[in-house]
Amino acid sequence: MKVARLYSVADIRIEDDPVPEPGPDEALVRTRACGICSGDVMPWYIAQKAPLVLGHEPAGVIAAVGDRVDVFHKGDRVFVHHHAPCMVCRHCRRGDFVQCAAWKASRIVPGGIAEYIRVPAVNLQNDTIRIPDSMSFEDATLIEPTACVVKGLRRTRMKRGDVVLVIGLGVMGMIHLLLLKNYGAGRIIAADRVAYRLAKAREFGADAVIDVTATGLAEGLQELTGGGMAELVIVGPNSADVMMQGMSCVRPGGEVLFFTPAKPGELLTIDPNYLYFRDINIITSYSCGPDDTEQACKLIRQKIVSADKLVTHRFPIENTGEAFALTSRAGESLKALVVFA
Repeated sequence: MKVARLYSVADIRIEDDPVPEPGPDEALVRTRACGICSGDVMPWYIAQKAPLVLGHEPAGVIAAVGDRVDVFHKGDRVFVHHHAPCMVCRHCRRGDFVQCAAWKASRIVPGGIAEYIRVPAVNLQNDTIRIPDSMSFEDATLIEPTACVVKGLRRTRMKRGDVVLVIGLGVMGMIHLLLLKNYGAGRIIAADRVAYRLAKAREFGADAVIDVTATGLAEGLQELTGGGMAELVIVGPNSADVMMQGMSCVRPGGEVLFFTPAKPGELLTIDPNYLYFRDINIITSYSCGPDDTEQACKLIRQKIVSADKLVTHRFPIENTGEAFALTSRAGESLKALVVFA
């Protein structure tokens, strides 16, 4: 079978691997589509994992199941999460699934951009979803990224009517925008430096946009809100500098969500009294759990999030490197998929 294996950000090779054999509690999935994650094009993040088969947003059809598998069957259409928790440890009982040792250790084999994927028992049992016939495989690739947004917004205290600033309008910023509209945000202001993405944000319902190449972020928000700023600021870019800018955009009593990690070595220098006397909360959100993927699946079934809206480019596996480079450029694109015949 063909796989897309990354050796470095400039070296992605299409190689032949043997088709994995599922164990008695496992399944083999024939991949039909897999997204390119914006996190996977952060050079420092992906380099520490190399070499690896790219992709962790796959959807496909079960090609075979092990002897002891009775919940799923050959022919089932599924979304498979690349991590899955044990569901019984202290972290899982508190809903902190991403801190579970099983979640951290689990993975799909060899990766999502492969013609076939072996789904280990813990992934199959605790974070694989049978998708309805009405949901396309392309839609299903959006379950994991949508689930990450579901989790992040769940961790905030956003209330209906709030002013929300979304910084960074790649596909994750756009999913935030779509969900914020659905969740009842009062006014959504979107900020980016790419004209194409600013126009898309307006198309998806942003009430106003800030072109940060033309004005400062805080200054632009101040003008749009009459100095009121935002109850919730969502920081998408992996930059400590942008995180600092985001904190300057929160109104007293509000909160800032760091949705992406900063680059290694970057530090935040914060006056704690600036936060304390303004009652500003800093929130982080890393990945997602099974409850988030279930909710994401519902939102996609309702077409609140869909491939029709977000997928701008599709590639065969042979052109995975091109898909990776397109996502890395963060220009006139949103979501790139690798689609299998």
